[in-house]
Amino acid sequence: MKNKVVVPDEKQISRRITKNKLAQGIFFLATLFGMVVLATLIIRIFSQGIGYLNIDFLTNYASRRPEDAGIKAALLGTIWVMSITIPVSLILGVGTSIYLEEYAPKNKFTRFIELNLANLAGVPSVVFGLLGLTVFVRLLGMGRSILAGGLTMSLLILPVIVVASKEAIRSIPQEQYEAAYAMGATKWQIIRTVVLPAATPGILTGAILSLSRGVGETASLLMIGAMTFIAYTPTSILDSFTILPIQIFSWASRPQAEFQAVAAAGSIVLLIILILMNSLAIVIRNKYSKRY
Repeated sequence: MKNKVVVPDEKQISRRITKNKLAQGIFFLATLFGMVVLATLIIRIFSQGIGYLNIDFLTNYASRRPEDAGIKAALLGTIWVMSITIPVSLILGVGTSIYLEEYAPKNKFTRFIELNLANLAGVPSVVFGLLGLTVFVRLLGMGRSILAGGLTMSLLILPVIVVASKEAIRSIPQEQYEAAYAMGATKWQIIRTVVLPAATPGILTGAILSLSRGVGETASLLMIGAMTFIAYTPTSILDSFTILPIQIFSWASRPQAEFQAVAAAGSIVLLIILILMNSLAIVIRNKYSKRY
């Protein structure tokens, strides 16, 4: 007996069209709301802080007088911390994802590790700050240094990179593995020449999101003793430090209107740094997306 083909009547078609338009409208309003909030924030920051954004603001240290305040120490501190965070988190994150996807046996213990990694991605940053304070600052004796801050930040963003890298590696078609094995390639040769290049766009997507979160983080670094006022430039990874978000928070918490404008100028610099970091990662990601 042949299956009957049910043809929807005009009312059903009309209801489906209405639901589709309703869903489209909701999604459009959600997108519009986000764009309006973002535009309002950018306009407010630029209108309030653009007057303080000049060469002196970039080359001066923090000051009790808003007209002399600058972000030199905070800017260099951010660069120092991220110069430790980026390589440590990428090497450990990608290495962990490669092991879990390519080498680790698929058993209950592995699934337990993967579950905990996914859960760690949602842990508040202050918890990682307490962990960094206990392990790096006190147990390993690093003190309130740039090294301790960079390693603490790496712990914060590491779960996101691991999860994103695992999904990127998992999405590679099995046919590419089989073709490489048919040509006599070893396991490591396949990972180096097939897996990593093909998974680079997905890995960089996760890295962009996690590093952007790291650049704007304050709670975890405040827990390990990052300074709110520094009048010198760090010269090594064992020096004390401050970063842009902490300096901006310090200015914004003051009641004077002038310091609110200085905080807005610092926010502009932080926004430019985020845009440059994301742009570089997107260029690399698009390059590999076209190739693979």
